[in-house]
Amino acid sequence: MLKLTLAQLDYTIGDIEGNVAKMVEAARRAAEAGSELLVCSELSLTGYHPADLLDEPAFMQRVDAGLAALQDASRTLPGLHWVVGAPLPAQGPGKRLHNTLLVLKAGEVVLRYAKQLLPTYNIFDERRHFEPGPDVAKVLRIGTTQIAFMICEDGWNDGGADYQVNPFERLRDAAPDLVVSINASPSDIGKREQRHQIFGAASRRHRLPILYVNQIGGHDQLVFDGASFAVLPDEGVVYEARRFEEDVSTLCFDGTRFTSTEGNALPAVPPGGLPTMAFYRAQIVLGLRDYARRCGFSRAVVGSSGGIDSALTLALAAEALGPDQVVAITMPSRYSSAGSVDDSVALCHKLGIELHTHPIADTVAAYSRQFEASFGRPLEGLALENLQARVRGTILMEYSNSFGHLLLTTGNKSEISVGYCTLYGDTNGGLGLIGDLYKTEVFALSRHLNETAGRELIPQAILDKEPSAELAPGQKDTDSLPPYPVLDEVLKVLIEGRRLPPAEYEAATSFVARLQQDEAGRALVSRVRGMIARNEYKRRQAPPIIRVRSRAFGTGRQMPIAAVHL
Repeated sequence: MLKLTLAQLDYTIGDIEGNVAKMVEAARRAAEAGSELLVCSELSLTGYHPADLLDEPAFMQRVDAGLAALQDASRTLPGLHWVVGAPLPAQGPGKRLHNTLLVLKAGEVVLRYAKQLLPTYNIFDERRHFEPGPDVAKVLRIGTTQIAFMICEDGWNDGGADYQVNPFERLRDAAPDLVVSINASPSDIGKREQRHQIFGAASRRHRLPILYVNQIGGHDQLVFDGASFAVLPDEGVVYEARRFEEDVSTLCFDGTRFTSTEGNALPAVPPGGLPTMAFYRAQIVLGLRDYARRCGFSRAVVGSSGGIDSALTLALAAEALGPDQVVAITMPSRYSSAGSVDDSVALCHKLGIELHTHPIADTVAAYSRQFEASFGRPLEGLALENLQARVRGTILMEYSNSFGHLLLTTGNKSEISVGYCTLYGDTNGGLGLIGDLYKTEVFALSRHLNETAGRELIPQAILDKEPSAELAPGQKDTDSLPPYPVLDEVLKVLIEGRRLPPAEYEAATSFVARLQQDEAGRALVSRVRGMIARNEYKRRQAPPIIRVRSRAFGTGRQMPIAAVHL
């Protein structure tokens, strides 16, 4: 009987000492539970992914010191094997580092395995720094249990579609009793179920029990959801750790099944994860909470227009940081409706958020007068509309600089896709919470917040009003854009395509196919495609957004600016 502990922890990239402390505390808990094996996640020493920090000599010196500290700590718990992840030197030609799994025991390295499959797609770029490990299986006997090891992507190619090498084939040849996979698997909609499907199929095919350990936490654009699990060949997923929370848990493995430490059967794991809106909410809240904490912010500020985007951003920020740590600023112009200010007041009252008012009409008028005096022509049209957004952005940055709040941008994925935003205006800020949500999803998540609260967090008046930037008399979003239910389906096909979940892909492609049956529909799709291409320069300069879908703007979609897009 093997007793093992999963350490699903929230590491901070570059905080070597802090990450070591987390692993040491987990090891102490494992030892107290009588475990023989502690399993931490991929690159647990550095956090995933340290990127070009790996090129800094001083950083690698800290990695060496951190590894030495882990070895020293393991000497104090000599009965425990520690599985940890770290970047370590590679031998021979190629990149100078391996993404490495180490097993420590009583101060010694008793096993070393280098990750073989290095992802370079979507958000991943591991080949930039790491050399693939050799095509070998690494196994270790602990008591009567023969254990094999792999790292994240090594387990994702059992179908053989993406790499010539399939580490599962070599592991099967080694005939272990258990496979331990350490991972840094970012979360997006449907990712939990995808992991279960891929590793469940591999477990059945190779007749191998698998223990899958993931990390949690927000790291810039990415959020890791944890949800570590154990899978058996005939039963599928039989254990799942908590999602979006740290979880140090101990199981027993008798060679054929996993049980609790008391020998009892484990609770059944539901096949379906969180409903979509609940998932979005949990992902964004954790992403903001960790981003703010790691960047040294405890408070946030949001420009409140009285519209749905700023309302949802404020509600999510209040949940993540606490309403007393969030400030809203309404900045009415000569074109703002009375409802915009009134709706902001009602929203902030319901959320318990402090609201400040900073009118911009006089500032915009002064800019306009000076523009005409300097350049001999009046400021009008798009330039005047954008000026209002830029004045608001400047005020928000002034507040951020003066009071130390993190400025949150409020753009959604639909607007960001087609450039319906003002550079250096409403794109100002340090982080975007809803930039990976289409406009229709913004409404759906807002309704979800109200439904789960059992009351109006976001006033119905905001949910009911027609979207408008209010930068010109009577302006509506539909003056410049197709209706959002139409636009969003087109954007899903053009931006995410095959990366969409199957049902969503089928619905979106069918919608667009019907749209293109006439000339007007074909022209609409062509127009949207052009808007996406022309506004790449805006997205390149925008703040990071929290990723919730399979393809988000930022590192997951790298497009040239000066190019011909057909």
